[in-house]
Amino acid sequence: MTRISRWHLAARLAVACSGLALAALAVHRFAATPALATPPVTPVLANVVAAEGAYGKIKGRLVWGGSTAPTPKPLDVNKDTNVCGKGGALLDRKLVVDSKTNGVKWGLAYIVNPKGTNPGAVEALLKKEPKVQLDQKYCEYVPYVVGMNEGQSLLLKSSDAVNHNVHLNAFTNEAFNVILPPNGEMTKKLVAERRPMSMTCDIHPWMQSYIMVYNHPFFAVTDADGSFEIDGVPAGPQKLVLWQPAVGYVTPGAGSGQAVTVVAGKTVDAGEIKLDPAKVK
Repeated sequence: MTRISRWHLAARLAVACSGLALAALAVHRFAATPALATPPVTPVLANVVAAEGAYGKIKGRLVWGGSTAPTPKPLDVNKDTNVCGKGGALLDRKLVVDSKTNGVKWGLAYIVNPKGTNPGAVEALLKKEPKVQLDQKYCEYVPYVVGMNEGQSLLLKSSDAVNHNVHLNAFTNEAFNVILPPNGEMTKKLVAERRPMSMTCDIHPWMQSYIMVYNHPFFAVTDADGSFEIDGVPAGPQKLVLWQPAVGYVTPGAGSGQAVTVVAGKTVDAGEIKLDPAKVK
């Protein structure tokens, strides 16, 4: 082969190799470039949108089912009368019915065995109220009915100038009976219970309150007109329970409840839930 022909062959090979390299580079660049029509979704934003649409609210009213609202009876206050009842006549709070609206106060409304969780609601509840207070004032427990999450602490205190004893009748929790001196206080940690517990004072036997501890944030205590609202409930089918001291379970038993379907981002009205007078104990 002559010197010139060898030079031409080398030149042709160089051109061919450079062409292959350029083609490979073009393929690589095309494969690495994302499609402009489908920009990437920000994961954080997607999670926020999902969370906002995952929960709803339940509202309703607990009402007296009879034609005439009962009148609370005075309690037999026969000890330490210089303190007990000093703020006014003490009345039996087991069944408090508003004569104008027939609303029943001091009922517990809650979701039993909730389907789904809401960690944000729990965090907000614990931040807002790390301790739930149960006071003893004028020989009366204030408030009468307490709903709390097991992450909260129970602050037991006395605003009275006489001795009291806090006697908890529990089921899952360990029962206790402790003297609380004048203007004294103590803190207790409780775990979730399957039903409300009673708190009494053996020194003043008319004193009583009820405490329910939950492992979730989906609960409320009915107002003077019987109304309640439970916010941040996971969307989907749930079971709503209404419990009241004078009758126990207003809705079907502890684990059954009343079926309610929670709609994401909306308020579901459970309506008026009637307390049957025939069930009053």
